Amino acid sequence: MRLLYVTSSFPYGHGEGFLVAELRELEAQGHEVTIVPAYPRGALVHDDARALARRSRTTPLLSAAVARGSLHLARSEAAATRRNLAALSRSRTPLVFAKNAVVFPKALWTAELARELAVDHIHAHWAGTSGTIAMIAADLSGVPWSLTVHRWDIREDNLLRRKAASAAFVRAISSDGLADLRHRVGDTAATTVLIHMGVPVPPAPVDLAARAADEPLRILVPANLLEVKGHRHLVDAVSRLRTQGVGVTVELAGQGPLRGQIEEQIASYRLEGFVTFLGQLSHTTLLDRLAAGIWDAVVMPSIETQTGEKEGIPVSLLEAMSYGIPVVGTSAGGVAELLDDGSGLLVPPADAPALAEALASLAADRTLRTRLGLAGRARVERDFASQAVVRELAGRFAADVRRERS
Repeated sequence: MRLLYVTSSFPYGHGEGFLVAELRELEAQGHEVTIVPAYPRGALVHDDARALARRSRTTPLLSAAVARGSLHLARSEAAATRRNLAALSRSRTPLVFAKNAVVFPKALWTAELARELAVDHIHAHWAGTSGTIAMIAADLSGVPWSLTVHRWDIREDNLLRRKAASAAFVRAISSDGLADLRHRVGDTAATTVLIHMGVPVPPAPVDLAARAADEPLRILVPANLLEVKGHRHLVDAVSRLRTQGVGVTVELAGQGPLRGQIEEQIASYRLEGFVTFLGQLSHTTLLDRLAAGIWDAVVMPSIETQTGEKEGIPVSLLEAMSYGIPVVGTSAGGVAELLDDGSGLLVPPADAPALAEALASLAADRTLRTRLGLAGRARVERDFASQAVVRELAGRFAADVRRERS
């Protein structure tokens, strides 16, 4: 199949590294993928996205090419263009309408591109403006489309009911997200489905037994510095562990607006040297370090914020588990769905004492670390391996193409 994927910025920028496995596996299974980032901004941070960049159409929103393409289609499909613009006027808030209006010319240009490439199916990640571009492009080009929703984009509700009604299917990546999606869209969606994000499974797990028994527990937190990620509760937990004499070091991989606050908290507990910042790692660098076994555990101390933002199923946890590295998460959002079968340690969100207790148990028991690491790897092999996940996803693309042509 010829597929057109609409992303936010991928393959550019720091985010959306989780798309690498899905897109590469689609190509491995024989599909031709063209990527259209809504906002092609930032550097090629992820080394393993460089090959995918060659399959991208990185035309900026404000460009002569978008202006020409959108004007051409607006003239040739005047009634459909007016209909879609009228639909955008029913956006939930003026801010959401403004976001949609900004990408409207790019949506018309994408419709032209879909016709030019004779694509069979359009798929968008994120129900925000990426989904808006895909929805309009599909309507104007006559190509079926589908949508993957994640976390914040469900809560934002950018014409979500309309998108769910017009898409061939809407994919949630966690059961929790699927429940939120169905609560938002009701019976308007023909199909809302659960298809997890997948990761490749390495040939063998890392050797956790090679570490000296008296070394401190080395922890990685691969998460941008945002409130929903719950870093402050982990810093509290590390302070408790240091007071108890438990040897731990923590490395924070990511960037974000809360760095200053977290630095102040680290300084107030005198944890400099025990909690350090790695900054934004490329996806390849992160995977290489996981494969090298330099961390003993990966932690995601997520919370649900007062505004209702919560975690999906973090791909960074899946990647750690695929290497046999034990993980600790909180029962917030989709993390419980991943770990509640014993494939990792699960603690209540925003509960530093419980988090400290879980980390202390890992620090004290190497056998527990090995057992959890192998259980996590088995969980990924069973339910999150990219080959099987992408086969299911591509099967749905193909079914909708056949239905459209029949």
